Amino acid sequence: MKASLYEGNKTFSIVEKEIEAPKAGEVRVKVAYCGVCGTDVHIYHGMMDKRVNIPETIGHEMSGVIDAIGEGVAGFEVGEKITVRPLDNRLEEASDKGFGHIAKKLKFIGIDSPGAFQQYWNVPAFTLHKLKQETDLKLAALIEPLSVACHDVRRGRTKKGETAVVLGGGPIGLLVAMVAKHKGANVIISEVNEIRINMAREMGFEVVNPAKTDLVAYVEEKTNGRLADVVFEVAGVQPALDIMTEVAGIRGRIVMVAIYGEPKPINLFKFFWKELELIGARVYEKEDYEESIRLITENNYPFEKIITAIKPLENIQSLFEMIDSTPDGMKFLVDCNA
Repeated sequence: MKASLYEGNKTFSIVEKEIEAPKAGEVRVKVAYCGVCGTDVHIYHGMMDKRVNIPETIGHEMSGVIDAIGEGVAGFEVGEKITVRPLDNRLEEASDKGFGHIAKKLKFIGIDSPGAFQQYWNVPAFTLHKLKQETDLKLAALIEPLSVACHDVRRGRTKKGETAVVLGGGPIGLLVAMVAKHKGANVIISEVNEIRINMAREMGFEVVNPAKTDLVAYVEEKTNGRLADVVFEVAGVQPALDIMTEVAGIRGRIVMVAIYGEPKPINLFKFFWKELELIGARVYEKEDYEESIRLITENNYPFEKIITAIKPLENIQSLFEMIDSTPDGMKFLVDCNA
C-alpha cells in the first residue's frame, strides 16, 4: 500500500508499506478521503516538529470503509462506512473530571501517532463512528471539522432566535455559522477576504466586511441595540479580540474557537461592564460527532462548496504547496485510494 510521510522541512514522501493486520482491539480502515486541517499545515511548516515523531504519517479528518477487524472487536462489520474521532484518552485520570476529550495526557491520533494520509490505517475500534451506507464519503471527510463547530455552538449555548456573530469566514467559521443557523440563530459573519465574503453570501449568509463597515453599529442596528447574544472568535487575530467584547451585548457569551499560542490583550472592563462570559472550546465530544454525522448525512447545507480541491495521495506534496499559495482557499481533501 501507499502511505505519505512528513519528513520535516515542508517535505512529504510517498512510500510503499506492507498492509498490516489489525491488532486486538483495532480495526483496519481503507481510507477514502482525508481533509487537511490547519494543524496539518502547522506541522508542514515545521511548527510542531518537537511533537511529531518524524518521519510520520499525519492526517485525521477522514472517511473510509472497514477492511479488517481485530480480535475482540464487536459491533462492526467489514464493508461498513465509518469515520474516526481521533482522540486517544486511554491515559485519562480522575483529575480530568470525566472530560476525556481534554484530558491532560490526551493523545491526538494523526499528530501524536500515525494518521490517515495513507491507503490503509489501523486504529483503535473505540474511535470509530458508523456512517449510513448512503453517506457521501467525500462529505464525510468534513465530519471532524464540523464536529469542532458543533462543539463550539453547543458550548456557546446557542438558541433559536438569538443573534450569533461569527468573527472569521474561513472553513471553521463557515461551519460554525451553519451549525448556529441550524440551531435557529440569526447569523452574521464578519470577514475581510472578498472571495470568502462572496462565498459566504452565495451560501445564504449575511456578511459584513469590518474594514468597510462598522460591525458594531451594523449589529446594533440589526438587533435594535441588543447586539450579539453569542460571539464566536474564529479569526485568531488581534482585531477580532478587540471587537469581540464590543459586539457582544449584555450578558453575551464569547466562544474562543481560535487557538492563540501566546497571551493577547483583551478588554476586561467590558466583561465587568456587560457581565460577559468567555467560553473555551477545544475539539469535540461524542455527542458533537453524532450531531455532525447527522448533519452531513442529511446534507441540507452547502457543505460541498467548502471543498476547494481534491488531490490523489501521491500528490500530497503539491497539495500542501497549493494550500500555501491559496490563502483564500477553504477545505482541501486527499483522495487516499484514487
